[in-house]
Amino acid sequence: MKQFVCFGEMLWDMLPSGKIPGGAPMNVAIHLKHFGHQVSIISRIGSDDLGKELIDFVKSKELNCQLIQQGNTHLTGVVKVNMDDKSNVTYKIVKPVAWDYIQSEPLALDTVAQADCLVFGSLSARSPQSFETLKELLQVAKFKVLDVNLRPPYYDTTTLSYLMTQADVVKLNHHELAEICSWFFVENTLEEQISRLATHFQLKTICVTLGADGAVLYHQGLFYRSEGFPVEVCDTIGSGDSFLASFLSSFLQNDHYEYALQKACAVGALVATHHGATPFISEESIEKYLEEKAQTDKTNMTMS
Repeated sequence: MKQFVCFGEMLWDMLPSGKIPGGAPMNVAIHLKHFGHQVSIISRIGSDDLGKELIDFVKSKELNCQLIQQGNTHLTGVVKVNMDDKSNVTYKIVKPVAWDYIQSEPLALDTVAQADCLVFGSLSARSPQSFETLKELLQVAKFKVLDVNLRPPYYDTTTLSYLMTQADVVKLNHHELAEICSWFFVENTLEEQISRLATHFQLKTICVTLGADGAVLYHQGLFYRSEGFPVEVCDTIGSGDSFLASFLSSFLQNDHYEYALQKACAVGALVATHHGATPFISEESIEKYLEEKAQTDKTNMTMS
């Protein structure tokens, strides 16, 4: 069991069918808890009814709420979700809201300093206050994981560059990889983009999700790949967050890199078969799914 701290947005995703708890850092935290780790969230909510409901939800997931701040000035965050395309969900993120004003607190600094890993998203740096708090936490963290979420208009080259230089692991999707690379250089293939990005920011580990096509891991100069897992998609909300939680759980417990990547792809696919970002996916169901996929692949190879 590892100790994780997730920093950033807690909010409500407003779907056509109703509201569900969301925010990438909170989603990652919940899935890490599902994998048996000790997890704390550093965020901020309003003193409104939505904030109280969100705290109740987090408590129901047995996460540490001590570091979730509550303020009277700004409302709890909300995001308007467009699900016209289930495989490419888009978001309209309201600003300013409570998580734009996360304060630096001694207990948070101490908790991060003692934790095995700090997970932070690029979206949390969209406002000066939360960005300054994040900078302080990055100075004391042992191991830092950047979850890139490029949500226009809430990012810029300078901020992203700073966050990349601070990270031990960067996770992003192939669209985000292509956009960030275009700021600095032109490369044609995925592997070339990843290698140049690693060199540019002196990164040892980069994980790139490819949607239905799986994922690629770059670690210390070597590449690892996993194919995607075909599923009937309900929605893709939280799939990337569950992927990251699964990958980090395996990676920090020194599982083989190829297995860590394949398991993470399986988890992301299984989450996409559910509504919402944080369904519970048991270890037993994951292993069964992996075994079924391996058997199917073996049968297909034999038939061909």
